[in-house]
Amino acid sequence: MEKINIKIFQVVGSEVAVSSEKGNEIFEQIDKALENKIMVDVDFINIKILTTAFLNSAIGQLYSKYSSKELIKALRLVNISDSDLVLIKRVTDRAKEYFADKEKVDAIIKEVIEDE
Repeated sequence: MEKINIKIFQVVGSEVAVSSEKGNEIFEQIDKALENKIMVDVDFINIKILTTAFLNSAIGQLYSKYSSKELIKALRLVNISDSDLVLIKRVTDRAKEYFADKEKVDAIIKEVIEDE
């Protein structure tokens, strides 16, 4: 099976991966590869600062289209620090929960916002 390597540093242009816009660019690259049955290495080399906003866009929204099983088979995160892996785990856990019952979560959010 074919494989590509997406270097976060090259896409964001710095050691800081914080914006959801740049995260969306990563998502689009990953999504395109997965749609074409291409395995993906997402390379975090030289990334010093990483936020959940970036990760939600880049990785979290993959769960809207793909199952955990599909992502485990086709997506690999490389050169990522242990502390950033904790962020990834938090993002993926939330994404799985959200996309498992999106309507329910949206209703709860709407209710909370309306109560304020």
